[in-house]
Amino acid sequence: MLSLIRSPSVIRAGINPGCFVLPARSISFKPDFSKYKKIPQPPGNIVGTVNDAAKIPLVSYYDGGYHWTYERLITVGLVPLAMSPLIGGVDYPMIDSIFAIGLLFHCHAGFKSCIIDYIPERVWGVWHRIACRILTFGTFTAMYGIYNLETENEGLFDLVKSIWNA
Repeated sequence: MLSLIRSPSVIRAGINPGCFVLPARSISFKPDFSKYKKIPQPPGNIVGTVNDAAKIPLVSYYDGGYHWTYERLITVGLVPLAMSPLIGGVDYPMIDSIFAIGLLFHCHAGFKSCIIDYIPERVWGVWHRIACRILTFGTFTAMYGIYNLETENEGLFDLVKSIWNA
């Protein structure tokens, strides 16, 4: 095809060689690892000059100010739930399951805060999203484990009691 475009007969016929569009190869087996690299940051993370307008970050209510409130509400709610087996015994499956789910969300919020603080998206890019997805997958897997623990066994409080007495 390339020899056809550059042939003298095509040029003598008055056909523009640029009118032939060669199809681009859309499938490549060569891996592109450029999106997995750390994003280079300017010194001091200062972008632009003094006269440039400040860029307002996107609003994310879960990762922003409400995230702290969610964490505190879950933490305050876990205190009486953790005291309930000491006062009333371990025979209340509803309190047991609410405590297990609350503890799971407390751990999820804590690890999410660590990911936000130590793997920021502006620096790590795709690795931040991968870490968040792994955390979410682990949380759903743990939720399934809590479901099995509550339905097939006696629950979290009884598990801790049996480990304590072992």
